[in-house]
Amino acid sequence: MNKTKIILDCDPGHDDAIAIMLAAKNPAIDLLGITVVAGNQTLEKTTVNALNVCQYLGLDVPVYKGCGQPMIRENQLIAADIHGESGLDGPVFAPLTKQMESKHAVLYMVDTLLASDGDITVVTTGPMTNLAMAMRLCPDIVPKIKEIVLMGGSYQLGNMTPAAEFNILVDADAAHVAFTSGRMLTMVGLDVTRKVLCLPSVMERMEKHQNSAGKLFVDLMRFFNMTQKEVFGWAGGPLHDPVTIAYLIDPTVLTTKTCFTQIDIRSEQSYGRTNCDIFNIFKKTPNSHVAVDIDVAKFWNIIETGILAYR
Repeated sequence: MNKTKIILDCDPGHDDAIAIMLAAKNPAIDLLGITVVAGNQTLEKTTVNALNVCQYLGLDVPVYKGCGQPMIRENQLIAADIHGESGLDGPVFAPLTKQMESKHAVLYMVDTLLASDGDITVVTTGPMTNLAMAMRLCPDIVPKIKEIVLMGGSYQLGNMTPAAEFNILVDADAAHVAFTSGRMLTMVGLDVTRKVLCLPSVMERMEKHQNSAGKLFVDLMRFFNMTQKEVFGWAGGPLHDPVTIAYLIDPTVLTTKTCFTQIDIRSEQSYGRTNCDIFNIFKKTPNSHVAVDIDVAKFWNIIETGILAYR
């Protein structure tokens, strides 16, 4: 089997942590490195969270610290109401001994992509700042990217404003850079991630697996489910970020629509909206595969298989 080589750019984050877990042990995925950005919490905290997840699961994957603020916007948004003070509240981790790499995440992206055979997929499950900065720093990496798969956006309603989803809102300018780069993107937005709610039945199913990954999943989702219910009223938290990895493991898990997508970086009311031309009104060349549906049963099977890959 030819593994899909990926760089996972994330802002852990409960759902990012599960995306790391899912990617690291799947035989279809070769996780080259984890790059970290500010988003769900500050950069210092998201970096520690990525290291803690790797250490807890025994993963020998390098972690690179990246950008701590948006490309242009002054204020860094975080999601402490959803992910807690640490950004990964719930699990109790042992004292941290795993260290991050000395190279900046943007430079790691540039160097790794330039040295590649054009066979690396970049997966972003947080704000797209690191990737956009790498593209601006070294445009030569753009044709080297096999595919960009992002968790972000929505062709319907947002979750931070009526128009905007969190990851895009945090740094819409970065998303604009990615969507105008000339590379095709697969956009995994709220339209599908809101369908994979971690309901009590899912918790019971995963709690049966008392290995490291099963315990981490349950500890993460207990807290995440609680805050999602408090903020949005969900019966279970939507497991956003791992859908990107599930798609790379089995593309049939998603139904996508190929279309032209623009990022709103100008208006006040709709800043950060992903304007997806689902009906081809503008007659412009498509730049994205937008996820419009998900096989929920298949997704949870992929998650359970991911948990079973650990001891």
